[in-house]
Amino acid sequence: MWFVYIVECNDNTLYTGIATDINQRVNEHNNSKKGAKYTKARRPVKLVYEEMADNRSLASKREYFIKKMSRTEKIKLITNKSAIKNS
Repeated sequence: MWFVYIVECNDNTLYTGIATDINQRVNEHNNSKKGAKYTKARRPVKLVYEEMADNRSLASKREYFIKKMSRTEKIKLITNKSAIKNS
C-alpha cells in the first residue's frame, strides 16, 4: 500500500509526496537527512492530507496530478477530505 500526502511547512507552503509509511516519512521531513531538500529549510512540517493508492505507479501519478494543482485547489482538496473525516 502506498500513500500520497501533503504536508504544510512552517512557512505555510504545501509539499506533496508519496510514501509507504506516512508517519515515518513526516518524521524524516522533520528530523532526518532523508527529508526532502524543500522541507529541510521549512521545518517543522505537519501532515494535512493523505490518500491511499494500490501501488507506487498510481501513487506517483496522483502525486504528479496534485503537484500541478494550484494552491487554492490543494486547499479545497485538504478541506474536503477533512470535512468527510469529520462527518
